[in-house]
Amino acid sequence: MFRHRVMISAAVVAATVGFVPVTAQAAPSAGAASAKPTPTPAPAAKGPSDGIAAAKEAAGKAAAQEIAAKTAAAKARASSASGPAARAQENPYFDVSMGASTRGALSAGLATGVSTDLPYGVVRYDIDWGDGIVATEFGLVADLVYADHTYAHAGAHTITIKATGPGGETAVTTKEMVVEGSEFTPHAPTRLLDTRDGTGTGTPGGRPVGANGTTRVKIAGSGSIPAGVTAVALNITVTNAATAGHVIAYASGTKRPETSNVNFVKGQTVPNLAIVPVGEDGYVELANRSLGSVDLIADVTGYFSRTAADGFTSVEPTRLVDTRQGLGASTVAPGPQKTFGVQVTGAAGLPATGVTAVSLNVTVVNPDQAGHLTVFPGGGQAPSTSSVNFTAGQTVANAVIVPVGPDGRISIRHASFGYSGVIVDVTGYYGADGKAAYLPGKPERLEDTRTYGWPLKALDYHEEIRWIESGLEALVLNTTVTNTGSAGHLTVAPDPNTKDDYLNGTAKRPTPPNTSVLNWTKATTVANLVQAGTGNNDIVDFWNRGWEPTDLIIDLFGSYYRK
Repeated sequence: MFRHRVMISAAVVAATVGFVPVTAQAAPSAGAASAKPTPTPAPAAKGPSDGIAAAKEAAGKAAAQEIAAKTAAAKARASSASGPAARAQENPYFDVSMGASTRGALSAGLATGVSTDLPYGVVRYDIDWGDGIVATEFGLVADLVYADHTYAHAGAHTITIKATGPGGETAVTTKEMVVEGSEFTPHAPTRLLDTRDGTGTGTPGGRPVGANGTTRVKIAGSGSIPAGVTAVALNITVTNAATAGHVIAYASGTKRPETSNVNFVKGQTVPNLAIVPVGEDGYVELANRSLGSVDLIADVTGYFSRTAADGFTSVEPTRLVDTRQGLGASTVAPGPQKTFGVQVTGAAGLPATGVTAVSLNVTVVNPDQAGHLTVFPGGGQAPSTSSVNFTAGQTVANAVIVPVGPDGRISIRHASFGYSGVIVDVTGYYGADGKAAYLPGKPERLEDTRTYGWPLKALDYHEEIRWIESGLEALVLNTTVTNTGSAGHLTVAPDPNTKDDYLNGTAKRPTPPNTSVLNWTKATTVANLVQAGTGNNDIVDFWNRGWEPTDLIIDLFGSYYRK
């Protein structure tokens, strides 16, 4: 019934954040790590609890207006009636009204009440939420009754309320609600944009994007993507960059945000996965924020919509493949133009069945020639898309969301004429029984250590605390490091401490897992997307696994909320 839970402010943690590209190797020894410094206050976290009071107020206002209108209409009919109609009005009039609103990803709340000339009594409200769940509430005839409900899946739901008065009077009202959250549908890896393409894949004439220019990518209607999608998983690749800069991906028809998705230097080819909100016209915008032209490539691997599909479940970051050690792959060093398979279902904490797609971080280590990796569903042919691009000697990573083949496997094609090490870390999976729905948000910069002049210390970590009202499963973040003092890598994982540990000063230094999100060398700017599970306590740790300080930037693009 619009349950009032108190949101705990996040103003008790360290303020440090990061910025753009990728890589992944063994972590340096943590022996030199110092004790965690006292957290610096950070802005209060935002979540579904921010909207509880507003949702209740909106639902109550709508119900009260409808009740007033129905009451006025009934009184008008009574005052104008004569003869038998007038005598009929001696019987009490009784009608039911409803105001409803959504909050969070899968929650709906309502206010209901009756318009009647009954002076007193108790009304029974049987509320059918439209998903097989029926709840019963009671209230006085003069009062509004509030209730809320969390659905198991996204989409439209028809709410029906039957009110029964103290004398057995009945009235019924219905309302259709579409909850705000979205669920995921995997899509075969497909190229939607390639400005290098002379045929103009996704663009008229196949022209590079000019300095400070923008190009549009058609999402709805491309491939098997339907109209009405809310967000899309795009692997965005920058190549042939004339100068250094960054790319911002955002929904068509909206204001360009101040966040970033892909950072690049002159001549670099660099990819980054982005989960991008889709505009009402079915397009997303890609803005080239540099003083020179760039070529852009965009490959889709799935989309989100307000329909029942697949939910997301985060897992503790776990290494699934490391060809340097023979872990999870049949070959120790992928050779020229080789493809190898990886068992996904039943491995690395994933269930044996029901997995339709996986969220991964894929890293190429010390390749001896340039090339790219293509990650695709097991049992199929390699598509003409790319997941990670690399040059000789470069260690680079990229987040990947990839459908899982009917055999429970994925395949990785090593498109190079040399040999490379490959690492795959898993961060979550999608399936019909997945725990959470996605709620896209306005891109928001959570942290930037450059603002405070306090870079993240060597072998130290930053806590991002998002203490909210209910059900946070994971955050969709773009993490960027810049002003790096030496080589290193970033590890992101749920914090094992509780909220009370932090409030009481009893939090213990956690141990980072042996996984990575992005890798860097000295004096570079590197970014990568991470779907960061928040564990049981809504706290995420960001570890600098290098021997020198680095600046960290964290941009938030959306959140998953449990069903």
